[in-house]
Amino acid sequence: MISYFEELQQILELYVGAGLSPYLIATLIISSSFLMAEIVNLVFSKIFVKLAIRTKTETDDHIIKLLEPAIFYSVFLLGFYQSLLFIEFLDGYVIYFSDLIKSLTVLIWAAAISKIVQIVIGSLGSRVAAKSKYSLDMEMVPLFKNLSSLVVWFVGAAILLKVWNLDITPLLASAGIVGLAVAFAAQDTIAHLFGGISIYFDKPFRAGDRIQLESGEIGDVLEIGIRSTKIKTFDETVVIIPNSIIASSKIVNYNKPKSKIKVKMEIGLAYGTDIKKAKKALLEVAQGTEGVEEDPSPSVYLTDMGDFALKFLVVVWVANPKKQFEVKTALAERLYERILKEKFVIPYPTQEVRIRR
Repeated sequence: MISYFEELQQILELYVGAGLSPYLIATLIISSSFLMAEIVNLVFSKIFVKLAIRTKTETDDHIIKLLEPAIFYSVFLLGFYQSLLFIEFLDGYVIYFSDLIKSLTVLIWAAAISKIVQIVIGSLGSRVAAKSKYSLDMEMVPLFKNLSSLVVWFVGAAILLKVWNLDITPLLASAGIVGLAVAFAAQDTIAHLFGGISIYFDKPFRAGDRIQLESGEIGDVLEIGIRSTKIKTFDETVVIIPNSIIASSKIVNYNKPKSKIKVKMEIGLAYGTDIKKAKKALLEVAQGTEGVEEDPSPSVYLTDMGDFALKFLVVVWVANPKKQFEVKTALAERLYERILKEKFVIPYPTQEVRIRR
């Protein structure tokens, strides 16, 4: 592209020697650059638009629409700069016009690349979020889009300063000092933000999972935000916990690695009870209770011979942690009914008091 304008300049310089007006030559170069920009844009559109039509996504269509004006103005500005070389009274200012045109080109491409990066991140983020139940996915997309745009404009600003031969070292030092001041003033907010990012990448739980906090609270995850996580407890209240606290705490996730949860029920029967008969009866009840999983199968153990009772432990598995209390209640009711039916004796703690006179 540059060689094309250089050859055009050499050809027109021959006509300058023949008496052709430099202003006319500058006008011809500008007109030629406009025509060349239109041709390049047309060729670009014809080739890439056809390729974009064949794809299922619209992301490439948006990218092409953003690249078309950037390419057009870049070619036109290059020709415009070449035309300035023929205007005599601008000879001492050509270098400034050159820097100005370079700056405009940098701004045009920084704007285009910034929007392209945002479109790509938005498209990829939407696909990931569509396949995931993790509510933070869509919330992190705007954050990554803004950060990527900030990086692009930061690089663009550095290039602009380089174009104008400005030393960016003092600016970087000042930016570092300001950044430290801001970070110190907003350290809690930044901690919550990075806590959210760590939860996003580590994924210790998802929206809908039943978790237990280090403080002992149990609840279902309602929403995972950038700053905090909302948990619905059994009291029908919502607990909002900063992500920095969750990221540094021990969390029990009842839905991982599988959603099954173990439910235990301890029963005490009187001494003299037929152990085999008791285990068989308790096992039949456990196997017949609705909501109890067949794999792993229910189990009954004689765990201890206490002070006043034989202690049996009934162990069952429930597929959904949210159903554990419902299943445990049904199991307890059916076990009590079976104990009464089998006439097993449930002993009570007794204490003998002797009084001396």
